[in-house]
Amino acid sequence: MPNVSEVVDRKHHKHGHHKAAVLLSRWGRQVPRHRFLLLFLFLLVTLALYPFAETNASSYLAFRFVGSAVILLSVYAVSFRRGILIVALVLAVPRMFQHFVYAQNDASLVSILSISLSFIFDVFIIGVMLRRVYICNEPTAETIFGALSIYLLIGYTFASIYAMVVTFQPHAFYLDPLTNTHAIPNRFDFIFYSFGTQTALGASGMAPATNQARALTVIQSMLGIFYLAVLIARLMSAYRTRALARQ
Repeated sequence: MPNVSEVVDRKHHKHGHHKAAVLLSRWGRQVPRHRFLLLFLFLLVTLALYPFAETNASSYLAFRFVGSAVILLSVYAVSFRRGILIVALVLAVPRMFQHFVYAQNDASLVSILSISLSFIFDVFIIGVMLRRVYICNEPTAETIFGALSIYLLIGYTFASIYAMVVTFQPHAFYLDPLTNTHAIPNRFDFIFYSFGTQTALGASGMAPATNQARALTVIQSMLGIFYLAVLIARLMSAYRTRALARQ
C-alpha cells in the first residue's frame, strides 16, 4: 500500500504535467496570432547584429542563427494556405543555401543564380504579406507589425539588389575615404545605404556612381515614401470606417 506522502507526490506530479500541457496548448494557440510580430522582432535583431557579424566567431554564429530564423519565420508568416506554403518552402531552399553555404557575391554563375532565387523569395514573401495585410478590414496590432515587417523586408531586398549590381559593376558605388576605412562596399554598407535611402535620411559617405545605381536609388526612395503614405491612408480609412460603424 502506498503511504500518504507517495499519494501526494503522485498528485503533484500529475498536476505539474497538467499545467505544463495547458501552458503548451495556450502557447500553441498564441504563436499563430503573432507570426508577424515574431518576424518583425527577428528582423530588428538581424539589423542590430549586422555590425558585429564579423567581429568574432560567437557573433557570427548568432548572426547566422538569427538570419536562419528570419527565413523560417518568413515562410511561417505566409503559411496561410498549403499551396503558398509549398512555394515558400521551395524558394527558401536557395535562400538558405546563400545564407549558409555561398554567402559571397561574385560574378560566377552559382552566385548569380543564388542571388536571383533569393531575390525571388524576398519578392514572393513581400507580395503575400502585402496582400494579407491590406485585405484586412479591421487593423489590429498584428497587421501593423505585418506592415512594418514588409517595410523592413523591402529594405533588405534592395540591399541585395545593390549587392547584385556591384557584382557586375564593381564601381557602382563610391565610398568617401574620409568616412570609410575600406574602399569596397560590404554587405552592411548596402544595408546602411538601403535603409538610409528608403527613409529619405540619406547614407552619408556612400553615393551611387553609375546610372543604374542612381536609378535604383530613386526607385527605392519613391517606394519608401509611397509605402508609408499608403499605409497611413489605409489605417486612417479603416479606423474611420470602424468609428462610423459604432455610431
